[in-house]
Amino acid sequence: MKQKFSIIFLSEALDFILNLDKKTSEKIIYNLDKATYSMDPKLFKKLTGEIWEFRTKYNKKQFRLFAFWDKRNTEETLVISTHGIIKKDSKIPKKEIQKAERLMKIYFEEDNQ
Repeated sequence: MKQKFSIIFLSEALDFILNLDKKTSEKIIYNLDKATYSMDPKLFKKLTGEIWEFRTKYNKKQFRLFAFWDKRNTEETLVISTHGIIKKDSKIPKKEIQKAERLMKIYFEEDNQ
């Protein structure tokens, strides 16, 4: 099976994963890798117009990594992961989506310079 996209982690997303315990971070990495091949909505789901989330449930906790697409390079499609949270209730906090949108804007602005 061919990989559909590659993932790049911004520093906050990487810090989030690295600060979790080893088994949890391994489960998240496993699901991230799996999502790049399958586009399974249980693993990778659209939240708003441009913001998506990687989803992992482990040890009765919901882990979310926010992301957006960078399709400017026609040879390789990238998904940029902005940051992560441990989800506490059924709704994604609006401030987390806004944070992902703000980080996406900064990413594209810095990349254009």
